[in-house]
Amino acid sequence: MIPALILILAAVAYRIAAALLINSGATWLSNFAPLAAIALCGAAYFPPKFKFTVPLGALFVSDLFLNYYYGVTLIEPQIVGSYLALALVGLIGLTLQNRASFKTLLPASVLGSTIFYLITNAFSWLSNPGYVKNFAGLIQALTVGLPEYSATPTWMFFRNSILSDLFFTLLFVACMNFGRKTSRARAGAALPRVA
Repeated sequence: MIPALILILAAVAYRIAAALLINSGATWLSNFAPLAAIALCGAAYFPPKFKFTVPLGALFVSDLFLNYYYGVTLIEPQIVGSYLALALVGLIGLTLQNRASFKTLLPASVLGSTIFYLITNAFSWLSNPGYVKNFAGLIQALTVGLPEYSATPTWMFFRNSILSDLFFTLLFVACMNFGRKTSRARAGAALPRVA
């Protein structure tokens, strides 16, 4: 579990650094963040008391910093939508905990990215007065977003979310497999040899 915890700390640091880079003009990084991957893999691999607390805690710590930096409050509908979406992605990971592997978690990662995208954009559509509250407004929220954010349309957030979640899920599963192999090797080496 140590490699996975190190990966989560690195992912939080990465999320903060990427957000600061985006603010300086690197819009191609928009939403290339491992949030859904951490929620999915944390629920699939961590012991019961850490399954949701570590992933959502990592999000909360990074949100504290980023929301302070951008001057945004922590209690607003869009933030609530993000936590709700990540909890649902975590539930998917929970259903896969007994068969967690590349084969099950990579497709679940795409599903998690899609759930996160749909829920967070629906919350944005419902709560942001810039969107018309009809079907056309919802489609706008799911595709191009608001005109003031035209440099980064929402479909680009979705694409980057899928790519980052696949990448970080791959890293997470690789770290867990590496950790298991090294602990088995150590356990085998510690057994006394019978002559």
